[in-house]
Amino acid sequence: MKQFYAFTRDLHLYFGLFISPLVLVFAISVFFLVHAWLPGAIQTPIKRTATNLAVPAGVELLSGREQVNALRSVLDQVGVQGEVNFIRRIPNEHRLVIPVVVPGHEVTVDLNLEARSAIVTSSGENMWSAMVYLHKMPGQHLASLRGNWVFMRLWRWLADATVYLVLFLSISGIYLWAVLRAERRIGLVLLAAGAFSFLGLVYAIAR
Repeated sequence: MKQFYAFTRDLHLYFGLFISPLVLVFAISVFFLVHAWLPGAIQTPIKRTATNLAVPAGVELLSGREQVNALRSVLDQVGVQGEVNFIRRIPNEHRLVIPVVVPGHEVTVDLNLEARSAIVTSSGENMWSAMVYLHKMPGQHLASLRGNWVFMRLWRWLADATVYLVLFLSISGIYLWAVLRAERRIGLVLLAAGAFSFLGLVYAIAR
């Protein structure tokens, strides 16, 4: 029992230290999401034009991840990398509008298929907006398109790992507390207070 307790305590400590930066990102970004406020002014957008682009034939007829993959060569030509949020098609003008995001920085590529040119608009934001973006992405919206950038796929795996490790920290924390008899009374009071607050809020919202 003592060996298991010591092993659990060490895992609780080391896993907690490992995910603490990720938990901090989620915690700070929740504050901004709740209050709909971001400190710092957004920089003035910068525009440039790229011409003579090699555009894959029939790319406007594709959809989803297949279309994103086909357009990667165009994005490479204009020097843009990041997560493609969505692709808006404007058939009458033979245009594709492609917002591309690196957390804290967004670039919109307005691609003219007939002219084989693009207007590239860059808008820098800040670290706080990057945290909010990482908190929300990748999400359920356009799930088939999300994670089309390798670093966003890595972030998704880290976010999943954070959830699993937080669950482990919660369970192991309850176990470590239960073993310490001197702390059981105050622990029960805090558990009851937390459960009461949570259930009370759920009841108030569900009414």
